[in-house]
Amino acid sequence: MKTNIYLDNAAAAPLTPEVKEYIISLLDNFGNPSSLHSKGEMSKEIIDNARKNIAKFIKACPDNIIFTSGGAASNTLAIKGYMDKHYCTLLYSPTAHKSILKCAETYSQRYALKADKFGFIDLIDLENLLKILQEKAFVVIEYGNSEIGTIQNVFEIVKLVHKYNGVIFVDCTGAVSTVSVDANKLDADMLAFSAHKIGGLKGCGVLYKKNNISLSPLIYGAQEKGLFGGTENVPGIASLGKAVENYDYSSVSSFNRDYVYKYIINNIPDCRLIGAPIETGGRLPHNLYMCFSGVEGESLMIMLDMNGIQVSTGSACGSGSPAASDTLKAIGMDERDIHSCIRMSFSGNETIDELDYVLKILKQCVEQLRKFSAA
Repeated sequence: MKTNIYLDNAAAAPLTPEVKEYIISLLDNFGNPSSLHSKGEMSKEIIDNARKNIAKFIKACPDNIIFTSGGAASNTLAIKGYMDKHYCTLLYSPTAHKSILKCAETYSQRYALKADKFGFIDLIDLENLLKILQEKAFVVIEYGNSEIGTIQNVFEIVKLVHKYNGVIFVDCTGAVSTVSVDANKLDADMLAFSAHKIGGLKGCGVLYKKNNISLSPLIYGAQEKGLFGGTENVPGIASLGKAVENYDYSSVSSFNRDYVYKYIINNIPDCRLIGAPIETGGRLPHNLYMCFSGVEGESLMIMLDMNGIQVSTGSACGSGSPAASDTLKAIGMDERDIHSCIRMSFSGNETIDELDYVLKILKQCVEQLRKFSAA
């Protein structure tokens, strides 16, 4: 029997049987949600129900939920939509998703916030800027970094931004699968996440915004309050609505991540954890991002895949690019080690036997690659 151990859940989570069954049951509902006949009304009802489920999931009002084509689209709508509508300065996390960094580059009034070696935003730097800018500050951060696993001090940052009358957008895509997001408690002006990180189909994203936040459209049309036009992705929206319907955060655990980490640290020399220390609790519970000195991360990933183990070298948005990771550069990582990392992101459903197999193969592969590089 061929081994298949999937440890890339941060890139895309598998569909649950319930979500699969629900999507299949909807495939004959081909009506356009904007059509006024019965088939159109059926599709519209599917979207309305999903919107209600998602609003309940993040403790928000359905009217504040906007559907897009994915996390990158939601990020772009939030940033471009706000910057094009208001006179302000964009303050953004240097470890944010590439869609945020690339969007930020299109504005001259921008400033990349400082981050420490673990990826945490420098709050003193942020407050100094907020004192100057006040209500002209638009702050963009990620809740949790899906590459290195660091969870930002989001509640403290949101309070700080609002103290100086600024506006803040929080990208929750990397965190929402393992950290419960409560829009009321977080109090961010906007937040976003993507369906495929939490058991829905790819090609669907969510943007939550408060009623007092006005945006320019990203795609013109009548749908989604005129902010993201075009016929809605009914199956994608429905899949997310179903995925969050009975989502259970009580089953989220760091046990498997910690089990693997302890073995690696004790049995594989010249390696280290990248991102927030596990002991602090400031790390996504399913994320393990390790640097193996003297090993090319991509080669290690390929060797593991040949042995039936799927991992990644970092964020999926940067895969295929030979350039160094923006996140790793932002935290000041040594250039020699930037390409020596792999990320393992766990579902929590892996068995001990599977984890032991992963560790056995990982150790063998690292040793073999180091012999090659030394030869």
